[in-house]
Amino acid sequence: MSLEIAVFPALSDNFGYLVRDTASGRVAAIDAPEEAPILAELEKRGWALTDIVITHHHPDHTDAIAPLKRQFDCNVIGPRGEAGKIAGLDTLVGGGETVSLGETIFEVIDVPGHTLGHIAFFAPEEKVLFSADALFSMGVGRMFEGDAQSMWAGLERLKALPPETMVYCGHEYTLANARFALSIDPDNSALKARAKQAQDQIDSGRPTIPFNLGEDLAANPFLRADTPRMARAMGHEDAPAWQVFGAIRKAKDNF
Repeated sequence: MSLEIAVFPALSDNFGYLVRDTASGRVAAIDAPEEAPILAELEKRGWALTDIVITHHHPDHTDAIAPLKRQFDCNVIGPRGEAGKIAGLDTLVGGGETVSLGETIFEVIDVPGHTLGHIAFFAPEEKVLFSADALFSMGVGRMFEGDAQSMWAGLERLKALPPETMVYCGHEYTLANARFALSIDPDNSALKARAKQAQDQIDSGRPTIPFNLGEDLAANPFLRADTPRMARAMGHEDAPAWQVFGAIRKAKDNF
């Protein structure tokens, strides 16, 4: 793999990410939740920040843009659809476009719903996805700005990625997601195995990411909204998948 990935905690439950293209030495922060842990990780590894890649406009993903840009004069890349909500963007991108970090190419994927302009970044050669708050381990983000139909459409784009893709999401919500998932799909053996694995990871002080997309497709009830089993569980047997998804999201909001 030509991409090194550093994972570290930020704020109360965010994941911080630094990625380094080994061929060029370029280093990007994936989102900018908090300045201090990003600086600490850069110093620990002896890396210099060249780029910041932003997924959406929420402050817990953007607050450190300004101080990092002042210190490193780095290029800030972010969603075209949220340009008016994020200060300091230099390069605007949207679904179907690509972002280059040295020799590493990221495909930009539109994943609206959590916010209207939310994007994700997929490196096809490395089979790595940075999903931020669109997709979590055994869950998805809250639907703050979009609607169920558009959010489901974005998730379908992620579902179509290679199952061996490793996913790096925005927050450590895995155990809470597992508890909800088991409440509506208690007999799912893949889900029970994932929930146990996550508990073991947390108990040993390890993060629950990255997670395998193929395993999540079998365990995550939100990604299984197009299955008869989840339609029955939500009492929406004859409904389209996006309506089943919306019912699952509403149930999680009230869980």
